[in-house]
Amino acid sequence: MSQEKVDRYKEQKANRKKNMTKAKLKYRFSIGITTLCAVAIVGYIGYSAYDTINANKTVEKTEVNVDSLTDYLNSVEAYV
Repeated sequence: MSQEKVDRYKEQKANRKKNMTKAKLKYRFSIGITTLCAVAIVGYIGYSAYDTINANKTVEKTEVNVDSLTDYLNSVEAYV
């Protein structure tokens, strides 16, 4: 039994660098996915809040009388 433990330890030691690289890659991937999900959730909440705030605003319409401007432009065209 002791020889089995020694053999297992030697095998783990030989593959330690590869296993650590694989573990780091999995960790970075999980952090990246978590960050992406968090950004998506925060973005959705922000967009929903912005949309809700703008939906409640009333639109003010302003009428502009441009008759005098139209008359002026027509008079200028008469001279050209």
